Amino acid sequence: MSKQDRSWTEINLSNFEFNLSQLNKNIPQNVKFMQIVKADAYGHGSVEIAEKAIKCGASFLGVANAEEGKLLRYNNINIPILILSPSFENELEAIVTNNLTPTVSTIQLAKKLNKFSEKKNIITKVHVNFDTGMGRSGFNIEKAKAKYEKILELKHLQIEGIFSHFSASENDYEFTKMQSEKFEKILNKIEKPPKYIHISNSSGVVNFQNKYSNLVRIGLLSYGVYSDESIKAKIKLKPVMTFKSKISQIKTAEVGESIGYNRTFIAKRKIKYAILPIGYADGYDYLLSNKGKVLINGKICDVIGKVSMDMIAIDISKLENIKIGGIVTLFGGENDKMRVENIASLYRGSSYELLCQIGRRAKRYYYDNGKNIAISPLMRREFVSSDYPGNKINEIIKKSIEQRFPQTEISKMIYSNILKNYLNEIDQNVYYRKNFVHKIKFEKSQQQKFSDYYKVHTYLTFEKILENDYFYIACAKNEELLQKYFNRTDVEYRWLLDSNFDLQKDIFSINNVKINDMSLKYKQSISDNCIELKCSHSQLNKLIGQEVKFSIETITYYPKSYHQLSIYITGFTQGASIQFEYDDLFKKVTSVPMFYDKNKNVKIIKEKNSINVSLQKDQWILPNSAVVFVY
Repeated sequence: MSKQDRSWTEINLSNFEFNLSQLNKNIPQNVKFMQIVKADAYGHGSVEIAEKAIKCGASFLGVANAEEGKLLRYNNINIPILILSPSFENELEAIVTNNLTPTVSTIQLAKKLNKFSEKKNIITKVHVNFDTGMGRSGFNIEKAKAKYEKILELKHLQIEGIFSHFSASENDYEFTKMQSEKFEKILNKIEKPPKYIHISNSSGVVNFQNKYSNLVRIGLLSYGVYSDESIKAKIKLKPVMTFKSKISQIKTAEVGESIGYNRTFIAKRKIKYAILPIGYADGYDYLLSNKGKVLINGKICDVIGKVSMDMIAIDISKLENIKIGGIVTLFGGENDKMRVENIASLYRGSSYELLCQIGRRAKRYYYDNGKNIAISPLMRREFVSSDYPGNKINEIIKKSIEQRFPQTEISKMIYSNILKNYLNEIDQNVYYRKNFVHKIKFEKSQQQKFSDYYKVHTYLTFEKILENDYFYIACAKNEELLQKYFNRTDVEYRWLLDSNFDLQKDIFSINNVKINDMSLKYKQSISDNCIELKCSHSQLNKLIGQEVKFSIETITYYPKSYHQLSIYITGFTQGASIQFEYDDLFKKVTSVPMFYDKNKNVKIIKEKNSINVSLQKDQWILPNSAVVFVY
């Protein structure tokens, strides 16, 4: 939890894994299981639960509609996903696009899906639902065989599975047996049975076995919630969700004073009570008014008065040393009385409903083996970036680019080449340069040993926030070696040397280096085919965090055999002037600006023996842009 949280849920994935292992003891070895993650995994978080279930052996995921399946696909979950509820025609595009498996319960939908699949030139897998007694969706069992055969005739549909659904497997063995027999009877009449046959839900797995199923659907029990009191003796389960809040105020009420709306609670004695900053808007059911129980410091306390939209009151008269900010368990955890099914029974409610509605304003914290591994933000319609950790923001940006630029290669280029390196610097500030001026001057070399090279003077100035009390200038003999310096924030200038050089101090030297008007000291070192010059000053630590002006002048050598010079801009830059001076060395020089942002205001000025490429001071240049001078 965070200090800012008013309420939160803790999702124990280790307990979820434990529950699956317990359920698996009741599943025959040749039978696979489908993890039901509809309704955001019963309020637990569909993505995180799905990922854990897959690690635990889930072969399928079950959702209620195409939108839920789409969310899982968006989060790179690739195993088969079955839509359990009937779908609408306007959902067909999402079903096919996201490779979801719909349930067919009507011939009308089957025909529309077949026609849609034909247009897309694909075969769509479906599961056919037979109603054996639930009385909801599905083909009437008496007509199921005939309907099944009609669907077989549709060339662009492939029946992958047949299923039905137990309506009372948690506590009515005879009705469950009757449903199973009806289902088996129809299955025996089908000449071409599909790959998967399934009817059992969680309670059916524990209470009822059959010989024909090869897939079961695991839901409520996997979340550590008993569907009936009788199941407790058959399987041990651990609650996965714990809902918590903290005390916001402590008060007293005298005899005869009322607490909450409509005076439904009137104190019969002097009591001490606490206010919790949650209510029915957070999913804490209104029907828990004057009935709910909470846990504080290992002791059960009563909810008194009506549950308000944003607050509830609890009697803490029997407790000692209670302080504002003290943590309160609303349900879940290790105390058996606080199990969600027991809390729901206080108002004859449904544990399913209570789980699904909890935490509308609460963050989820996911724990595995005692460690917090993920956080899911508040459930609201608007996107608020600060709700998400850095790695999740990266994924959101990546997916947004893929949607904006559906051409795969373009979206990959934008994300990988431009953004990825900077988005990975989650814990670092990414500073940019302003007023970037880079002048390169070629002249003849006067030294015999450098007769095949031009002598190169570089003059570089820019403004930037100072990050350290030092920085490096680096050179390398090949691009692979130089690449490591591009990933370092303490390197301000890089130069690619000729691969034929034997590294010596006079190959590359600093003529002058300053921060503002302060001349820096520098120390040169040579190792691993690289030259590093560390620039520093005892007074630089006073300027860290301030915008300063860098001035760098160097001298090096460039091969005459080359016929182009590339100047790269490696970081975010605002405003630039890049000038190439060459005396009378070349008859013709052209410049090729390569900017990612398609800048149309590039200004190119050609004069005798020089060419200048510039952008205005307010114009941005994206990383890995360049200017190539060809001569």
